[in-house]
Amino acid sequence: MVRQALELIEDRPAHPWTIAELAAAVAVSARTLQDRFAHALGLPPMTYLRNVRLDRIHAELLDGDPAEITVGVAAARWGFLHPGRFAAAYQQRFGRPPSATLRASPFGN
Repeated sequence: MVRQALELIEDRPAHPWTIAELAAAVAVSARTLQDRFAHALGLPPMTYLRNVRLDRIHAELLDGDPAEITVGVAAARWGFLHPGRFAAAYQQRFGRPPSATLRASPFGN
């Protein structure tokens, strides 16, 4: 079940998953899915989803041309609609603001 949930998340990370919807998709209760994720991965499903989304945004910003993409557009594409929360989560995961990643892309120099 955890593997199925991981595949759903990896295949459709921009989908607005809820724990209830993800659990239903793998035919277990939300509590069971949360418990199994914690046991298998050491983190909740929604944290895993957030990390996948952040990783996708990070890759997009690294490869992006600042003349063609903005941090806000990339964040929204992957399901982050609150700029402040997104920036804080990104900073925590990657140790720098998303705008610095975009500027560090090959196009940003």
